[in-house]
Amino acid sequence: MSIIPSFFGGQRSSFPFASSLSASVPEFSRENSAFVNTKIDWEETPEAHVFKADLPGLKKEELKVEIEDDRVLQISGERNVEKEEKNDKWHRVERSSGKFLRKFRLPENAKMDQVKVCMENGVLTVTVPKPDVKAIEISG
Repeated sequence: MSIIPSFFGGQRSSFPFASSLSASVPEFSRENSAFVNTKIDWEETPEAHVFKADLPGLKKEELKVEIEDDRVLQISGERNVEKEEKNDKWHRVERSSGKFLRKFRLPENAKMDQVKVCMENGVLTVTVPKPDVKAIEISG
């Protein structure tokens, strides 16, 4: 059991002094909660640069993947706040909502015209191929 207050409403503890701790920490409404901390992995393999982001609950229509002129990969999206009914009583709100935007400057060895994007089981995968490396035979 933790005595740390939740930033998304309510406390994480039933200790009597937990409410005094939460008074010093600002609480965020669901509309203002951050979705900006989307974590994205960037792996470079011999064949490609591979970006992966866990985006559970998002549909591919809610995402945008773009390549800017100066070799910048831009991944953005938005998770909307669930509609609340007047009679609903929320006990805990921990899932974040809002917009996110991440940019990555791609190296010179990225084939910008052959980018592939896939969304499967809540994981966005962006694959940017690299030029084929040809082995050169050494004579002598």
